Amino acid sequence: MLRKLYAAALLTIIGMSAKGQQDSVYKHEEPLFGQSDTVLRKRSFFPLPVLGYSQEKGLEIGAAMLYSFYADKKNPSASTRNSTLYLIPAITTKNQYKVDLKADIWTRDNMWHFKGSMRYQNFPLYFYGIGDTTHAADKSLLNNVRYRFQAEAERKVGNHFYVGATASFQNDSYSSEDNKGIYNTMPLVGKTGGHVTFIGLTGIYDTRDNQNYTRKGTWLKLNTAFAPSFLSSEQLVKIEAQGTHFLALSRKSTLGFNAYFSSLQGSQLPFYLLPEMGNDNLMRGYYQGRYRNQNYLALQTEYRYLIDPKIRIKVWFVDLHPKFALAAFAGTGTVFTNRDFHFDGFKPNYGGGIRYFYDENSRLTVRIDYGVGEKRPGEARQQGFYLSLAEAF
Repeated sequence: MLRKLYAAALLTIIGMSAKGQQDSVYKHEEPLFGQSDTVLRKRSFFPLPVLGYSQEKGLEIGAAMLYSFYADKKNPSASTRNSTLYLIPAITTKNQYKVDLKADIWTRDNMWHFKGSMRYQNFPLYFYGIGDTTHAADKSLLNNVRYRFQAEAERKVGNHFYVGATASFQNDSYSSEDNKGIYNTMPLVGKTGGHVTFIGLTGIYDTRDNQNYTRKGTWLKLNTAFAPSFLSSEQLVKIEAQGTHFLALSRKSTLGFNAYFSSLQGSQLPFYLLPEMGNDNLMRGYYQGRYRNQNYLALQTEYRYLIDPKIRIKVWFVDLHPKFALAAFAGTGTVFTNRDFHFDGFKPNYGGGIRYFYDENSRLTVRIDYGVGEKRPGEARQQGFYLSLAEAF
């Protein structure tokens, strides 16, 4: 497969920044992210074009659109975080479709936090097998149709603690006409698909100064979810633990640390629900699902340096104050079964990128990253180029 190529010039990104209507309410920000201690809270909208080509999908055309706003418009509080709506539709010349809709809502004083997502996809993907030693030569091209709905709600119960509940439903169907790969010969649970409904509880500890471009603070999250047999193809338990910590090394330098663990437990584990290594946020450089297994553990660190040129330019009759950040990252991760954890299964990743702040006051960014992974014997080095909205963590 030809790797997905994203085309977006930096001048186009700047020109497409849509400055939203400004509210008459002021919010305290660090001087680093504003010309004074009080800067306007505002709404913003940012569209990002996506163009790609691969042999199995043909030409892919899509867009990523993010709308940022403040939910406490009538009774604003300076501490309330911005809320976002995120939409990504895409279509290919081979009649394949993908639509993602995400919502992240913070109420006044961040007392309640709501998250929701919906996804429909009719998109091909590569299946390499299960484990941390899969081979590129064994990959199979699968047809996948997926419906997914997820909702989360958390309430603040202390200065920095939240508790809440989660619910999700996912339905998958799989098929393959690729007789050269491993899929048709490998015994798999849920080989043609299935459905699952998870109901869970969440605990969060959050001291971040900002959830978008964090400069200091800690965020920890633990979620445990149960999929009962009468609502799912298999009875399952899922555990997810995540954590980030940020240090402001200087006025413009930030060092971030990120850890992630995911585990799927049950007597029969559908292959499509197994934790997968690789995406645009964690273990950048690996094809998502190249390695998958019952458990997934990954660690990464990222250094960010802010570039503030102190200039203003005019594009399409809009005054812009361009602000950027450079980033370098490195990490490691592995997948394993309950009884087969070993340190030599950890795989490396590293890379760098650039961020453009299209909404400086809310610290919202568009992110360009290039990640590099391992080189297995007889294979090309794993690597990937990413163009995304928002920080990796």
